[in-house]
Amino acid sequence: MTTATDRFARIAQRFRAGEDAGICSVCSAHPVVIEATLRHGLRRGTDVLIEATCNQVNQDGGYTGMTPADFRRFVERIAAKVGFPLDRLVLGGDHLGPNPWKALEPEEAMGRAEVMIAAFAEAGFTKLHLDTSMGCAGEPAALADEVVAERAARLASRAERAVDGRGGSRPVYVVGTEVPVPGGAFEALDHLAVTTPDAARRTIEVHREAFARAGLSSAFGRAVAAVVQPGVEFGNSEVVVFEPEQAEALSAVLGDLPGFVFEAHSTDYQPVEALAALVRDGFVILKVGPWLTFALREALYGLAAVAEILAPEPGAETLPETMERVMLASPDNWRKYYPGSQAEQRIQRHYSFSDRIRYYWPEPDAQAAVDRLMARLGDAEIPRPLVSQHLGQLYAMVERGAAEPRAHALLLASVERVLDIYADAIAAARRP
Repeated sequence: MTTATDRFARIAQRFRAGEDAGICSVCSAHPVVIEATLRHGLRRGTDVLIEATCNQVNQDGGYTGMTPADFRRFVERIAAKVGFPLDRLVLGGDHLGPNPWKALEPEEAMGRAEVMIAAFAEAGFTKLHLDTSMGCAGEPAALADEVVAERAARLASRAERAVDGRGGSRPVYVVGTEVPVPGGAFEALDHLAVTTPDAARRTIEVHREAFARAGLSSAFGRAVAAVVQPGVEFGNSEVVVFEPEQAEALSAVLGDLPGFVFEAHSTDYQPVEALAALVRDGFVILKVGPWLTFALREALYGLAAVAEILAPEPGAETLPETMERVMLASPDNWRKYYPGSQAEQRIQRHYSFSDRIRYYWPEPDAQAAVDRLMARLGDAEIPRPLVSQHLGQLYAMVERGAAEPRAHALLLASVERVLDIYADAIAAARRP
C-alpha cells in the first residue's frame, strides 16, 4: 500500500512529472490547529504533513512538555477523533540539531542532538530536517559548510541506526537552513537576500560528500529537499511577498539537481498567487506555523467579544486581559522580539504577525481562560450579525455553510481558512 511517506519520498520526481507535488507543512503543537489540519485534510482529500521543531518537542520535553513519542500519540489521538487515516499522515522533525543546547560545548550539544534525532526516528517520524548550522559554546555563530554537513551526517547515522532497531519506513531527509529564528524575523526586513544558486548547489554537494564519507550514500539517496530563502519573510507587522523574478536563477538550479526540490520556510501570510508561484518554481514544501495560531488567536479574541454580549460576566477578567497578565509575568518569549515603546509592545504582544503569544496558550491560566470562554458560549448558535461584527473573516464561510456559527466550529474554521489558501495555491500551481 502506498502511504503518504512513500508519496513524499517521491516529491522531486512527482514535481518534474507535473504531478500534484506541492504540500503544506504545518508546524504547530496546538491541539485546535492539529484538529483543524486533520479535518482540512479529510475535506480536501490530501495528505497531511505535521512537523515539530527541536524546541517544541525533544527528549527533554521541549516547551510543549512532549517527547517525540508523546507528540506522535497526541496527533494520533486527534486523528482517531476526527477519523483521519494514518496512512495519509507524515510526521516531521524540524531543525533537528544542537540548537536547544547550543550554549554547551560542541560535543555535548551534538551528543544530545543525537539522542533527540534517535527519539524522533524511533517514534516513526519520517521527514527529518537536519540543521547543524549553529555554533555551540566557543564557536562562531555560523559554521563552515563542511562542519555543518559532517555534523548532519553524524545525526543521520544515528537516525538510521534507530530505524534499524525498530523497523518501519526509512526517513526522508531535508538539509540546509536558510531561515531566521523560529517565528519570523525580528530585525528590519530591508536586506532580505535570496539564496544564491551557488550556495544552494554547494549545500547539497557538501552534504552528499559528508554522507558518502560516513558510509551513508543510501541514506542521502532519500534526501529530497534543501531549505533555501526564495525571498519570503514576515516580521511583526511586515510581510515580504514572493517575487518570482528575484528567485529565477535559484529555481533554475533544480535543473541540475534532479533528486531535489526546495523547502521554503516562513511562507506565512503570503497571498495565494505568491504561494502558487513558489510551488510552480520548485519551492514545493511550504512551511507554515505562526499564521495558523494567529488565525486561532483572531477567532478566540472575536469569541471573547461575542461572549461579552451574549454571556456577560461584569467585572470578570477577559481573555485578552488574562493573556496580557500571563505574558507580562513571563516575558522571555516576547521581550527581545518586540521593540518600541510600552504601548507599541502591548500591541505586538497580542497582534504581531510573529505571534509569539502562541507560546503562552499552554500556560494554566491561559488554558483556564479559554475553557471558561468556551463554556460561556457552549454549543449555542452565535447570531450572524455578531459573526459579521467580531469574526468578519469567517462570515462568508458561515453564510455558504462551510462553517457552523458555534464557538468551537469557528475556531476550527479560522485555521482551516488559512489552510484553504495553501490548498488553493497548490491546486493553482498544477494548472497548465
